[in-house]
Amino acid sequence: MGARYHCADSENGDHIDDPSEDALFMLIDDLNDTDNTFVVIQPDEDDPAWFASVAVLDEGGYEVVRRDSTRHEHEVTTETSIDRIASDLTIWMAARNLSGQPTRQISDF
Repeated sequence: MGARYHCADSENGDHIDDPSEDALFMLIDDLNDTDNTFVVIQPDEDDPAWFASVAVLDEGGYEVVRRDSTRHEHEVTTETSIDRIASDLTIWMAARNLSGQPTRQISDF
């Protein structure tokens, strides 16, 4: 059975369906600057509308990329805390709409 929502794949072939925050932490913690330099998280579908990636930087730390074409979002940041990266990505992914459509805003007028 495939991922229900999204999956994470690292350069060395590790694959996790619907990764938890702890699983993301472990994937990122396993990254190194020789043979496992990045992990990509995206929906388990053809032509996904969004993705996030974490890559090891030569000078230390990590580059985090978040892209959502349906919301016209593209953010690139650097971070040193694996715990913060895993937490932030978990929150960001939870906000993605599974159908690929922007979230509708409801307001009280």
